[in-house]
Amino acid sequence: MTFVQIIDFETDRIDEMRALAESMDSRFADSENGPARRLILRDRSRPGHYLGVIEFDSYEEAMQNSNDPETAKFAEQMAALCTRPPSFTDCDVVDVTDFR
Repeated sequence: MTFVQIIDFETDRIDEMRALAESMDSRFADSENGPARRLILRDRSRPGHYLGVIEFDSYEEAMQNSNDPETAKFAEQMAALCTRPPSFTDCDVVDVTDFR
């Protein structure tokens, strides 16, 4: 079952945050347990508020990724760029409908 982690965060350093995320892209691309997709959403009504939607093929793969020391290092660096600690929501994907 597809699994998604939603990261709710605030930052006034989004360009640095994006560069940090992009620095992990090549590692994730080569990893069997890395994310399948990442979306970063900007809240139009709250400046500096973002949601990261990270999709994995399964909960088990997400947990293996979470236990990777490189992921822990990334999370620390990400948190340092935030104006408040990020919050995390773990979700099983129940249904997906593609309209295009």
